[in-house]
Amino acid sequence: MKHDIERNLGEQPIGKVLEENGLKPHDLVAASDVQLTHKMVTRAIKGRRLTPKTRVKVRDALNAVAEKSYSLKDLFSY
Repeated sequence: MKHDIERNLGEQPIGKVLEENGLKPHDLVAASDVQLTHKMVTRAIKGRRLTPKTRVKVRDALNAVAEKSYSLKDLFSY
């Protein structure tokens, strides 16, 4: 019996956080010290399942640009 992992999880809380802070995906890409693409950020917002490392990259970039300290649980529902 094969168990498929659900990859599309619906819009994530990070979308609302970006909106509340007046940020766009480009702001995170520009603020990131590591390789972070617009596609990664867009997938995070739309709810495409990301690897743990990618989630950390997105969180770190958001924390840098928003000058706040969000946890992964604040940004992702999975």
